[in-house]
Amino acid sequence: MKNLKVYSELTSQIEELKIKDEVILFSAFDIERNRLFFSSSANIIYTIQLPLSHEKERAYGETPLHVEVEPMDLEPGDCVTAMDYVMEKEALLVGTLSGYLLLYIKEDNMTEVVGRVDGGVKSISPSPDGAVLAVITGFGQLLVMTHDWEVLYETALEDTSKDIDAAVAGEPTGHLFESPISWRGDGKYFATLTEVDKSSLQKRIKIWERESGALHASSESKAFSGAALDWMSSGAKLAASCASKADKKNPSITFFERNGLERSSFIVDGPMDGIVETLKWNCNSDLLAAIVRYEGYDTIKIWTFSNNHWYLKQEMRFLKKDGVKFMWDPTKSLHLICWTIGGKITTYNFVWVMAVMENSTAFVIDNSNILVSPLALCLMPPPMCLFSLKFSSAIQDIALLTKNSKNLLAACLSDGSLCVAELPDDDTWEELEGKEISIEAVYSEIKFWSFRHLIWLDPHILLGVSYQELGNPKYSLSTSLNENELSPQRGMNKSLGFFLQEIEIVCSEGRVAGLVTSSGWSAKISNQQSFERPVIAVAPNPGKGCSAFVQTDGGRILEYTPKLRLTEGLAEHCIRKRDYDVGFSSSCPWMNVVSINDNGVSKPLLLGLDSNSRLHVNGRILCNNCSSLSFYSNSTDHMMTHLILTTKQDLLFIVDIEDIFHDDLDTKYGNFVRGTNKNKENKDSINIWERGAKLVGVIHGDEAAAILQTNRGNLECIYPRKLVLQSIVNALVQGRFKDALHMVRRHRIDFNVIVDHCGWNAFLRSAKEFVGQVNNLSYITEFVCSIKNENVMETLYKNVVTPPCMKDSTGIQDFEDSDVKGKVSSVLMAIRKALEEDVEESPARELCILTTLARSEPPALEEALMRIKVIRDMELLAVHDPRRKVYPSAEEALKHLLWLSDSDAVYDTALGLYDLNLAAIVALNSQKDPKEFLPFLQGLEHMPPVIMQYTIDLRLQRYESALKHLALGGDAYYEDCMNLMKSNPQLFPLGLQLFTVPAKRSELLEAWGDHLYCEKCFEDAAATYMCCSSLQKALKSYRDCGNWKGVLTMAGHLKMEKKEVLQLANELCEELQALGKPGEAAKVALEYIGDIANGVRCFICAREWEEALRVGLMHERDDLISEVKNAALECASTLMGEYQDGLEKMGKYLTRYLAVRQRRLVLAAKLRAEDRLLSDVNDDLASETSSCFSGMSAYTTGTRKGSSASISSSATSKGREMRRQKKHKGGKIRAGSPGEEMALVEHLKGMSLTSAARCELKSLLMTLLMLNSEEIARKLQHAGDRYQLSQMAAVKLAEDTMSSENIDENSHTLEHYIHKNRAELLSSEVFCWQSKVLLPP
Repeated sequence: MKNLKVYSELTSQIEELKIKDEVILFSAFDIERNRLFFSSSANIIYTIQLPLSHEKERAYGETPLHVEVEPMDLEPGDCVTAMDYVMEKEALLVGTLSGYLLLYIKEDNMTEVVGRVDGGVKSISPSPDGAVLAVITGFGQLLVMTHDWEVLYETALEDTSKDIDAAVAGEPTGHLFESPISWRGDGKYFATLTEVDKSSLQKRIKIWERESGALHASSESKAFSGAALDWMSSGAKLAASCASKADKKNPSITFFERNGLERSSFIVDGPMDGIVETLKWNCNSDLLAAIVRYEGYDTIKIWTFSNNHWYLKQEMRFLKKDGVKFMWDPTKSLHLICWTIGGKITTYNFVWVMAVMENSTAFVIDNSNILVSPLALCLMPPPMCLFSLKFSSAIQDIALLTKNSKNLLAACLSDGSLCVAELPDDDTWEELEGKEISIEAVYSEIKFWSFRHLIWLDPHILLGVSYQELGNPKYSLSTSLNENELSPQRGMNKSLGFFLQEIEIVCSEGRVAGLVTSSGWSAKISNQQSFERPVIAVAPNPGKGCSAFVQTDGGRILEYTPKLRLTEGLAEHCIRKRDYDVGFSSSCPWMNVVSINDNGVSKPLLLGLDSNSRLHVNGRILCNNCSSLSFYSNSTDHMMTHLILTTKQDLLFIVDIEDIFHDDLDTKYGNFVRGTNKNKENKDSINIWERGAKLVGVIHGDEAAAILQTNRGNLECIYPRKLVLQSIVNALVQGRFKDALHMVRRHRIDFNVIVDHCGWNAFLRSAKEFVGQVNNLSYITEFVCSIKNENVMETLYKNVVTPPCMKDSTGIQDFEDSDVKGKVSSVLMAIRKALEEDVEESPARELCILTTLARSEPPALEEALMRIKVIRDMELLAVHDPRRKVYPSAEEALKHLLWLSDSDAVYDTALGLYDLNLAAIVALNSQKDPKEFLPFLQGLEHMPPVIMQYTIDLRLQRYESALKHLALGGDAYYEDCMNLMKSNPQLFPLGLQLFTVPAKRSELLEAWGDHLYCEKCFEDAAATYMCCSSLQKALKSYRDCGNWKGVLTMAGHLKMEKKEVLQLANELCEELQALGKPGEAAKVALEYIGDIANGVRCFICAREWEEALRVGLMHERDDLISEVKNAALECASTLMGEYQDGLEKMGKYLTRYLAVRQRRLVLAAKLRAEDRLLSDVNDDLASETSSCFSGMSAYTTGTRKGSSASISSSATSKGREMRRQKKHKGGKIRAGSPGEEMALVEHLKGMSLTSAARCELKSLLMTLLMLNSEEIARKLQHAGDRYQLSQMAAVKLAEDTMSSENIDENSHTLEHYIHKNRAELLSSEVFCWQSKVLLPP
């Protein structure tokens, strides 16, 4: 659903055609240097350099072409009959009537004769790869030779070769010499069009094999016309033109397969005297152009194929005397170059524009018809349509205006006519279904030739760009205009101009409701403005009446207002507001302007899409790989709220308009490319299920639909979650709860959006209105059952839609007295209150209220059962009460409650009410076995009330209530209370409140302490024992938990003797050393035992080097100082050895990781190449597959043992054992396992120095310096620095390669990363353990 539009038309003249009757005959194109070669009837070669980019085309259109002329030195009577460019030789190959093959090298201005063939040269065609060259001679021979002029084979085109005198061909008027050769895109085959019999017009297509020259296939004999033969670049179809088999029939274009069989065809519309002379595909094979010559004029027609239908998208008419010819640019699929025999060269630049307008209606151009399809009513892919508009000739451009219930359509036709029609209101279009409505041309004194970029400024003014050739009657304007208005600007070609023309439209007929106003229109040019530069695009300004933005080449933007007022740029307040540059950085053939809301003010937003798929927004590039885009609006004032775009990676993005003005746009949307982490869901993009599908339009408002068209032509409508949610939130903000609920149900959105969009507290205010609008108890019940205690706007739909500002909910007073807190209970309470107050009593209402009670958190089953009990009592007491009609039966209500809730929970709740009759009713309706519940209920009935309540509480595990009821039974149940507390220790605090007698309180505390001791909560047990004066038990508890301070404190309270305290201190010292707490043991030895030597040794074991040295110096013990020094030196030596071993192990881990990673990437790329569908395979699966190729493991079988120092915190055996357990907790590395890569990375991370290890290392360095071992300290610091730097660099290298799709052997090395990140890593806090005095210079 797209139309082909000419956005740039540039014309220049070859002024060097001086010879009388000299005409242009042949052409060739040099792709590398972007230049054209022309050969004339005077045997002159003209070389024209084309601009290398569109920004330079202005010079090409403004000034006469710089043409280099080179006459060909041919024999008298000889002439050029064929020509093509040979890229391998970087020269022009020319064939002549006499059979000469000439090689013309432009750079050297040298012509070389490379050979001669008998009968003359009729056609030359190099293969697509340039390796071979096919030549057809005048004798009907086919020669295939290499680019070194070695003939591979020669064969006759016809079955019986006959000599043909090429001299009889007559004057070289161009097409008489043509005998077409068309190569398939891969160069394996080529096709020729040859005559079957000289006496008839029948011809045949022959398919030849390139390698052997054998005839591969041939078609049936048909009346092929002209030299119209061209093979699609993709090789799928071969196009040819067939003349009518009978009189009074139009010619047709027929498509053949490689085997010569006819596949399909279509009729060329137009006058019946048309002859198709030339057919050519563009480089993308999506456009087919043809020259069709009629009796009064010539045309270039351009078709495209979609949904099994050929659409005529453009038609350009030329004078018969021009003898127009054309060629597609070999590298630019939308660039057409045509020329006349008189040397006039015109280049057309096309752009695909979406046929779906802002009102979601498609206007698809097909020849002289516009197919109208309102997509909001039905998805109707062309060529199907609701109705069609018929015009007098092919349509070149259209413009639509939808404003104030008016639908105005304007169309420019290829015959120079302008047509205007007013369509009826959209609501009446269904009455036009299946009709074809003829549209008459407007009355005008002039013809609108080459009229481009047509737009409406208002219902009475059209604006367009005319490319005019002044002095030609075909382009002349009304004489009523001033001649100064027609004068070209200085510096331009004197015969050329670009004019922005304002056309006044008037209708003399009245409008009839429900009908199309297709006649009675008149037009005249009221104003015009000349331009020095070509106009690329024109777009109306929706935020400012009767204004438009004009884009000239290079991306410059001008603002046009009627009556010859032209100003640069946007409104200044908009520029200052957003600080954007005016215009685009390059020419954008597609441009649009939409209105956006900026803090309540309507502002225009300019967007442009250039030929390199870059999306520009007000001087900024928004996306680099955009393939199509559209805008969506869910606001009542039709302000655009979202930009929807598709990328070349087949992703669809929904962009908030507000995000366009933020600097973090690329970060939020991932640069609009597919994320490398496929397991991470991207909330802002949608994977397009079919490759190459394009976005053609949207349906605005609550529909929130995006319409995609696949390459086949069918339409698909999707509802992006982001747009749907935004529409729902928008409806909720506007208070349209019923519409919002319908959208939630239709699109299967979580019902919690209705509550969470502004916070559930805000919804409480609107609950009454919500119930009133929905007015459907079934929908409300469904809504109630879906409420959950979760804010889906922050979880499920986080980053999908931006909720409105949360309203202050602290002023809600209706629910302050409620003791039920939380979202679910509060919302359901509000719904229940609204149902009770505003909904008429009915059985359905009562069931809905029961639903709100059952779905509360926690379920309000007690209240629900009480309501059912009321209904039951009503049934028993008042049989004929009329109120019974507004309530369901008690049995129905109870079954409804049991269906919503767990039957056991309802039964237990009934028991918890201590109502045995109600419990029996619930048990019966929940299908319980009477043999199970009747004896239990009968036993309860015979118990004392307090014991009955205790028994029920105990069954329901309500232990606090059970203890309270049991305590009310008196001292006879005290032992039962103690047993209940012992079996449920959480009851001890309640027991302390219930039993205040000192003796019972002490017994209770001691029992509590015993329980805590058994649970190994020694600190709490000791505190509890102290409350009941059990000091001996408190001492034992402190000793068991290793709290030596508490033990010695309790010894003081127990008045123990000095010997007992000393013995206790010695035992504590040994126990602390066994527990791996040598530092604590050192304090006990120094403070309570007085053993200085043992204290220093304990400090050494604890690696508290500075403290050990301090104690030795304080007591002036040289022997201890020497012992400290020896231990420090030994520890330093051990650490340096461990660092070295760690570096070796680290190197093995990293080498293995890089090898496994590289193999996985290679295999993943291979799988993607074989089958594109496997590109979405999880990374884990790819890793698992690649592990099949893994070799032997490079790991050691164990870790280093027996060292007296550790890289981590402590060097004690218990500390090493704890670290060893922690290390192996993540699992052993298995070579070839699925998790091998992650395990390697985790092992590398696990080799880092812990904070305790760094503190120990710093203490050791300081101690070595204090002991005058500076050299050892320097070596130790160097070893530690090298180890830590290598470990951090290795981890960074692994993390970088994890997120990369390729591994560079030069940059992804440990040495490179150490050198690259050394300065950054050394400045981090993890290197604070270093001593500056030991740093290298």
